[in-house]
Amino acid sequence: MTVSTVWDIITKIIDISIVWFMFYYLLKNLKNNVKLVLIFKGVAIIILIKIFSNLLNLYTIGVLLEYIISWGPLALIIIFQPEIRNILESIGRSQLLGRHKVLTVDQRERVVFEITNAVEYLKRNRFGGLIVIERNVSLQEYIEPANKIYSDITAPLLEAIFYPENPLHDGGVIIQGDKLTCAGAIFKTSMNPNVSKKLGTRHRAALGIAEETDAIALVVSEETGRISIAVDNSLNYNLTLEEFKLMLLDELKPKMEVFYDADESEEGDQDE
Repeated sequence: MTVSTVWDIITKIIDISIVWFMFYYLLKNLKNNVKLVLIFKGVAIIILIKIFSNLLNLYTIGVLLEYIISWGPLALIIIFQPEIRNILESIGRSQLLGRHKVLTVDQRERVVFEITNAVEYLKRNRFGGLIVIERNVSLQEYIEPANKIYSDITAPLLEAIFYPENPLHDGGVIIQGDKLTCAGAIFKTSMNPNVSKKLGTRHRAALGIAEETDAIALVVSEETGRISIAVDNSLNYNLTLEEFKLMLLDELKPKMEVFYDADESEEGDQDE
């Protein structure tokens, strides 16, 4: 095998890897954006109609679809410019080199313990709260205009921030690793038309940040005291305290650890 042949193989592997990464990121953002899902469905339908028009020799429809396919991408860029911009911003915010802090088991359990105690207090007293935990996608644009704290996470601190007389209680707090980075953060609300109108601003803000990033958003309702978790474009509503704690622990696990736990579970089932 010559050097040129080896180099050709390496370049092809790099080429395929880049294309795979692009498709992965596109599909990841499609899952988290309702409008982009609709675009994808529309494009798929147009392509299917074009194929059938060619098979059935439907000349007029074929010509119309050719015009749509030729000018469609430009029209989509103009119409859906905000969504495209959000994807590019998301790529820019992604911490591709894993700069986010991976918590040890002890740190993770301590963070969950403090947050759960605070959430229990807020629920019992009907104090509203919004806690957002950063993962791979940076939340720096929301941290910058907020009130910086950078403190250890403790239940009394969270309870004090969300006390109704505190001027910071209307915004959310952002957690990075095992530190409470800021308070009074303002998030974009979800624009999903399928979201229930009964949900308040905090729940819509939690869904909005869960749609835009991979963050975990924890919500306590001021009106009902109900606890919810927004993650991966969905809202897990009205959780019990135990369900909340278990779900939060699971979401904070590094992905490799989740896969490892799943493998262990499968092996255990086979042994039985």
